[in-house]
Amino acid sequence: MFTLNSVPRQRPGTPAVPVIAVSAVGKCVRGNTLYRDVSFDILEGSFTVITGSHCTGKSMLLRMLCGFTTPDSGSVRIDPAYLPYGRTFPERFGITIDRPRFIPGRTGLENLRTLAAIAGVVSEEHLVATMRRVGLEPDNPHRVRGYSPAMVQQLALAQALMEDPRVLILDEPFSDLDPDNRERVIRILRDLHAAGTTIVVATQSLTDVQELATQHLMIRDETVETY
Repeated sequence: MFTLNSVPRQRPGTPAVPVIAVSAVGKCVRGNTLYRDVSFDILEGSFTVITGSHCTGKSMLLRMLCGFTTPDSGSVRIDPAYLPYGRTFPERFGITIDRPRFIPGRTGLENLRTLAAIAGVVSEEHLVATMRRVGLEPDNPHRVRGYSPAMVQQLALAQALMEDPRVLILDEPFSDLDPDNRERVIRILRDLHAAGTTIVVATQSLTDVQELATQHLMIRDETVETY
């Protein structure tokens, strides 16, 4: 049976406990096996890149890492620093998987305000600064329904960053971006990683983040190979 449990805190002098520990995970979707007996760790401060061809289950793997969905077998365990007692989903995680469902009739800033109000920990000034950081103009009066795919991608990244997460999990963050904005995202990830943020990026190509990766997980033949 699947379990989403807290990993015990390490004692002084013992090896670091993973932020996320995946053990013997299996997953089927509509009768198709995506994974069999998959195990790996996401260590604190690491930069993990997950690659695989289209339809290999990268997004499904990310959803299991966050507790958004459950594997059919095995366990996903999250450090209790991010999963306090009684919480279903981890804290201090910034996540974009399949892109958030933004409200089409509101501006980008209005959408972020709505999301930020849930936790109530982000100031207006920080929202504005985060939008500018990802290359969006917070004063843009256009509604999200009129955003280009690249702008929606940038807004999704802003949503993931706005609460200053300690763990960042991104699904294809470079899709639809032009070269300048791809480089902008790479700089953001480099700075966050240097500051100690744990980062997981799923992508079809390793090229954009190869120099940053401390761990490469390749999905192939219903398993995950670690490099």
